[in-house]
Amino acid sequence: MAKAMARHILVKTEAEAAALKKRIAAGEAFDVLARKYSTCPSGKKGGDLGEVRPGQMVRSIDQVIFKKALREVHGPVKSQFGYHLVQVFYRE
Repeated sequence: MAKAMARHILVKTEAEAAALKKRIAAGEAFDVLARKYSTCPSGKKGGDLGEVRPGQMVRSIDQVIFKKALREVHGPVKSQFGYHLVQVFYRE
């Protein structure tokens, strides 16, 4: 079965997610911003979701983790929880 390692930042608004994505692109550390701004419990671990398998995450996040390019910051991605920035490290 496929698996991947990813991290994410979850915030309430699309504008907030877009602003954080710009800060990451400008060189700020993803994990530091996740600890400060993410509303998900994974934020305490720098947004680290650990190893995930298809179907473990909500569909919109699953699509990013298992179909989008590795090591890029994707998003904002909308889910019922808010807006996510997602980065995938590896997939097998």
